[in-house]
Amino acid sequence: MTILVTRPSPAGEALVSALRSRGQDALSAPLIRISPGHELPLLIAKTEVLSPGDALFLLSKNAVYHANEQLIQQNYLWSDKLCYYGIGQSTANCFEQLTGLPAAFMPGGETSEHLLTLPDLQDMTGRRALLLRGNGGREHLAQTLRERGAVVDYCECYRREPVNYDGGECALLWQQQQVQTLVVTSGEMLHLLRQLIPAAHLGWLLQCRIIVVSDRLAAIAQSLGWQNIDVAAGADNEALLQALQ
Repeated sequence: MTILVTRPSPAGEALVSALRSRGQDALSAPLIRISPGHELPLLIAKTEVLSPGDALFLLSKNAVYHANEQLIQQNYLWSDKLCYYGIGQSTANCFEQLTGLPAAFMPGGETSEHLLTLPDLQDMTGRRALLLRGNGGREHLAQTLRERGAVVDYCECYRREPVNYDGGECALLWQQQQVQTLVVTSGEMLHLLRQLIPAAHLGWLLQCRIIVVSDRLAAIAQSLGWQNIDVAAGADNEALLQALQ
């Protein structure tokens, strides 16, 4: 049995390496590539609008990495007067490791819905919120913060772009390599994978066991036709490794 990991580089390659090191067969086929976001040059200006106690939301480790690289290049320090929030523990930990500043998160979940249950986010009246994110994405967090009284702005810190593959060739190759388990870590990638594989090979694809990272993604996977679905305890590679034991 071979595990197909579809998450972007470098996390995808790191997961494959870890799986192979413990004797499991694994392949990396990133469905999206990550590049710096178009709004990174505006990041400092957008953060300087914020006042002490305002909220800065870190929507992924990619957002953290690219935002931090931008500030390093401009010799600019993260403010210790703001309140930082991470989507999940892995994103919050990444921010703290890179900056030395704490980021709040809601244990047990890696989604906007989980984060929005934090007590200090229930009333956002009079607070500004800056969301560091990729291109596009869900609007649930921003919409809910506005409903709770916040003035919301975004900064596109990274871009997600689909990787082009020949779906027929991939389907044949992956079946020859006995791929029976799929790792997919976003709704966008679930749809890309479903669209990639030609109709003649959908029976194989949808019979594969699929590992996702939230109940929301499990519901999307089920709506697309998968039935053997497992939800990892988190979106980081450690949680995925535990799910793949």
